[in-house]
Amino acid sequence: MLSSPMLVLGPLVLPWAGVIVLAAWLVASTLHDRSARRAGLPPGPHAWVLALLALAAARLGFVLQYGREYAGAPWTALDIRDGGWSAGWGLLAGALYVLALWLRRNPWRWPVALAATVGAGLWLAGTGALQLAQPAAPAALPAWHGVALDARTVQLPALQGRPVVINLWASWCPPCRREMPVLLRARADNPEVRFLWVNQGEGPETVVGFAAAQQLPQADVLLDQSSQLGALLGHRALPTTLFYDARGALVAVRSGELSAATLAQHLRLIARPLSKE
Repeated sequence: MLSSPMLVLGPLVLPWAGVIVLAAWLVASTLHDRSARRAGLPPGPHAWVLALLALAAARLGFVLQYGREYAGAPWTALDIRDGGWSAGWGLLAGALYVLALWLRRNPWRWPVALAATVGAGLWLAGTGALQLAQPAAPAALPAWHGVALDARTVQLPALQGRPVVINLWASWCPPCRREMPVLLRARADNPEVRFLWVNQGEGPETVVGFAAAQQLPQADVLLDQSSQLGALLGHRALPTTLFYDARGALVAVRSGELSAATLAQHLRLIARPLSKE
């Protein structure tokens, strides 16, 4: 479950997965409208309704799957910035919508079915292409070391043997600040996982003051004033969180703010015992 590559447009950084969804919907919507005009149908809302229904179902499916994480603050389920979606639920909702039109013999059933099929096909093809673009072998913990706030040097390769979560952050980054409590709670609930907060580009005074205010553990907060680790890993967007399993292999990357639910989703991928060979 590595993250999709990012599309960088100047200061704007977009995930390719989101770009593919938007492109698939634009093509499907255009096809829907043209098919309707050929059939002599007036303008209709089905393209928008189908898209919104699929997105709502995809979000609902994810929220239900991680209901425990949302239970303490149910309103956070409406904050889609955490990137939590269940694609299967979205596809199922779209299929049921098309089926309902066919059962009712609605005149829009052909344009909607055609658009839904093409849109889903483009999304699946694009998602498959992203998966093929991933490196054949997972990246390992990089040969990088940093000095923690307790003055100890942390060598990343030496951490192999237990799952590791590396959070790239800066104190000026609002999403970084918002997700700090979520990461701290996860650290307390998952003592087998090593959490590291690697600051990008700020001086010791700033990092020390921020870490103290957030009650971050000094041994797990590392300085990287030249943002070397972010450049080495190829992730300059903040916040970015990388998830390594106990073998030191990179399993997942999350660019953007984490919620308790999306963090739990990623931790499930690495918090697994090593299989005996």
